Amino acid sequence: MRESSLPDLGVGLIGTGFMGRAHALAFHSARTVFDLPVNLRLVALADADAARAEQCARSWGFDRSHAAWQALIDDPAVDLVAITTPNHLHYPMAMAALEAGKAVYCEKPLAVNLAQAREMHSTAKKVGVVTRVGYNYQHNPILGLARQMIQAGELGRIVSFQGEFSEDFMGDPHASWSWRCEHTHAGGALADLGSHLLAMARYLVGDVDSVCADSQTVHPERPALHGSPERRQIAIDDQTYALLRFSNGARGTFSSSWLKHGYKNHLSFEVSGTGGTLSFDQERLNELRYYRADAPGRDGFQRILAGPAQPGYAAFCPAPGHQLGYNELKTLEVHALIQAICGGGNEGPDFAEALEVERLAAAIRVAAREMRWVNVADI
Repeated sequence: MRESSLPDLGVGLIGTGFMGRAHALAFHSARTVFDLPVNLRLVALADADAARAEQCARSWGFDRSHAAWQALIDDPAVDLVAITTPNHLHYPMAMAALEAGKAVYCEKPLAVNLAQAREMHSTAKKVGVVTRVGYNYQHNPILGLARQMIQAGELGRIVSFQGEFSEDFMGDPHASWSWRCEHTHAGGALADLGSHLLAMARYLVGDVDSVCADSQTVHPERPALHGSPERRQIAIDDQTYALLRFSNGARGTFSSSWLKHGYKNHLSFEVSGTGGTLSFDQERLNELRYYRADAPGRDGFQRILAGPAQPGYAAFCPAPGHQLGYNELKTLEVHALIQAICGGGNEGPDFAEALEVERLAAAIRVAAREMRWVNVADI
């Protein structure tokens, strides 16, 4: 094989769960689909289970494995640290990587509390490395088109945003406790699902000035283990609802739930303006529904299919209607990250944007707890 003349970019991946596999696939796909400005090397993979780390490193194409994540960060061949661990580990891992002067690609939410998120952002800013956070739905080509249409004024003046992110993986009250149920480790449906929707609202409509909210723990205890008589108390939200006031004058609604039966990935929104409405559902991620108010006699929504006219889509398929999926969105996210590291673009949410998402989520928690409107700038 001929040696590449491009500079190396060494990747270190922490975590071997579903998201770790998604990152590994995305790094492999990015090398296949795009002409990258670097030689992307999968250098090291870390997991606390040494045997699993070794097995996944071998099958996923990494050069070596580490049982300790700090050893991966200390690995001199690693330039980019990708973090796919439970939420409470994002902070110590990202801080260690930043202090080592390495680029950081961290899954969402950025941290388990606002203080951590602030410190992560300020450290990244001081060190001056590229950071990205895994709000991969924003890299969907059809949502790039939605944002373009909104910014071009095709909907007129934006007056409302209605958003929902519902799944049902915690809908069974007998489902066992997991790290997602611990508020110091996760943050409930608002953090796990709602952070995606808050990031989407900001991406499409802009800053939110103030919020009013309510949240609920529907199942206050769960079995400690599957089938176990031992019960563990739950202190995080199963569902959260909020009203939003955007800086541009638009009003919005927000809801997140992980126990709404029948929904598997229902990240959905409607954006309405004085000239029309756009509608989207992640369970049909390759299409938009568009209604124009200035087309009398043509009532009903038009279906717009994703296709090669939208940036990113053509890298995978030359024809519309052939569908991109979750892993393609992750590949587009990785491509944008690599371009940013190489000085070729600034697409995708970094730690600064993720901090604003965390600030908005924190404002919603305060509003729900104190039963009042909260100004986001005061948080």
